[in-house]
Amino acid sequence: MQIKARLVDLAFAGLVILLAVTAESDFDATRPVLIAVLGVAVVYSRRRWPIPALLLVTAGLTVTIAVQRPSQVLLLLTGLTMYEITLRTKMHRPWLCGLACATLLFVVGIIADPAEWWSLNSLGLYAWVGGGGAVGEAVRNRRAYLAELTERLRQAEQTREQEAHRRVMDERLRIARELHDVVAHHIAVITVQAGAAAHVIKQHPEQAGPVLEVIRQSSDSVLQEIKSVIGVLREAGEAGTTEPSPGLSRVPALLAGLGGFDVTFTQTGEPREVPAIADLAAYRIVQEALTNAHRYGDGRAELAIAYTGSDVTIEVTNRITGRGDGTGFGLIGMRERAAAAGGSVTAGPAGGRFRVHATLPAPTYALETSS
Repeated sequence: MQIKARLVDLAFAGLVILLAVTAESDFDATRPVLIAVLGVAVVYSRRRWPIPALLLVTAGLTVTIAVQRPSQVLLLLTGLTMYEITLRTKMHRPWLCGLACATLLFVVGIIADPAEWWSLNSLGLYAWVGGGGAVGEAVRNRRAYLAELTERLRQAEQTREQEAHRRVMDERLRIARELHDVVAHHIAVITVQAGAAAHVIKQHPEQAGPVLEVIRQSSDSVLQEIKSVIGVLREAGEAGTTEPSPGLSRVPALLAGLGGFDVTFTQTGEPREVPAIADLAAYRIVQEALTNAHRYGDGRAELAIAYTGSDVTIEVTNRITGRGDGTGFGLIGMRERAAAAGGSVTAGPAGGRFRVHATLPAPTYALETSS
């Protein structure tokens, strides 16, 4: 905006100098220079000091009218300065400045040359000065309207976002309350019955059947209630599925579906069951890392999965081709999934290759029996 304003001022200054040289040269040699200097000063001061600029150009024009040689260049700048006053000042009645300016010039003209100024053509002075102010007022009203409209749109968007956030929070609280209400009772029953079952199995094994049946029924009730409550979170028209969440056991199928992409897969350690959240996070991390390698690599990647004592580690490496690293949201998602499962993800270039390394907890569970 600053550069544009400077270019406009430069263009106006050049026009003033050109008009001063061509239109004011019929009188004497010093007049064009004085008019050009005065005009350039008005051009460069009209934005920051519009009222002093109007006083300056009015004073110069008054002198030329008094000597019966009105300057057309200064008259042009009078309308331009009135435009700036109306546009940039906070005066409630900026037209009064234009009226006072035009009246002063008219009175000086009547005194200096009554025969020339006492005619209808002199009213053009009021039209020119008032026209500049009218254009400035129209531009100012237009800018104020656009600013108000933009602010209303911003406030409406902010209000809409706040309302949506409030509704989401209300819905979360409602679901949390319903889950607590419908699940807490059944879980308490299961806990009590499980304790009773442990006692009955030791003392009277033949009577354990009814107790275990109560536990089974309560468990079914919990599952049904959770299903009914969580069902409201599904999108309209979303088909239900009975397929279990994907895990590390689905990695071979994932690799088989990557057509045209060469993945070298190695697995160390004895595969075992890992916590469900870690299993799902591991699969999604492998999926996202291979997708990024396919998109930004050279068509080849290495995938290594290792089962250690209490962790499972995943490492995906591919050669960097310099085609960009995307938006970074995929890496953020992998880190969030790993953090939710109690693990971590590191990713970045290393030796001309891009490496994603994830560590997720996978403790070995032992079945405890009582003697």
